[in-house]
Amino acid sequence: MQTHFTSNIIRAFEQRYRASLINSLGGFKSVNLVGTKNLKGQSNLAIFNSIVHLGANPPLVGMIIRPDSVERHTYENILETKHFTLNHLTKTNYMQAHQTSARYPREISEFKASGLNEDYKDGFFAPYVKESNIQTGLKLQEVVELKINGTILVIGEIEHIYLPDIALKTDGFIDLELAGSITCSGLDSYHSTGKLARLGYAKPDKMPETILGSLKMCQNKPIRGAEVKMYTNTSSRGNEETVCFH
Repeated sequence: MQTHFTSNIIRAFEQRYRASLINSLGGFKSVNLVGTKNLKGQSNLAIFNSIVHLGANPPLVGMIIRPDSVERHTYENILETKHFTLNHLTKTNYMQAHQTSARYPREISEFKASGLNEDYKDGFFAPYVKESNIQTGLKLQEVVELKINGTILVIGEIEHIYLPDIALKTDGFIDLELAGSITCSGLDSYHSTGKLARLGYAKPDKMPETILGSLKMCQNKPIRGAEVKMYTNTSSRGNEETVCFH
């Protein structure tokens, strides 16, 4: 059997039920702790599951913040200082991370309330989370108000990345399972993951191959695909040249 909801039914749902339903609908999501600090030195920590990749050159990340009809300490701190951090959740810190969603007054730092620790590196203004395995430092670049519902898109440019050596592959891929990162669904459900496969670059004329292990290299250049074959050929000029097939 299959449940079917129309837009009229969705609008008629009780508010919390509707929020839970729609937040779960998009599938598993990235979940991060956003670390900020105001100019008075008061730190703030908040959990967000609305982080999105916007581009790699320049490296941009977007974050959706709900309308500022009430105090939004994270948003206010970002506007004031132009800096914030993103910090991954793990199996050992997700309960403390969830606690940061409680509405603490400004004078109480969620770091202290949750038992997590501030971590400052390389002169960056905003605090990282010491217990997080992957940490990113960002500088505010743009704020966009979405007129349709009043939410705010905060766009930051990545200035610093910290991650475990073991999680970084030769092609730049970050193995989040090796790093220990977890994911979430809805507003309150946390999940560990199980990778099925990495697949090679898709082409119209064939199905993608499974990428096994690290990316293969040929003549100091990364090669996409599961298999690389090499042979040495003598050119018409008498020079030997290496040719790669994959």
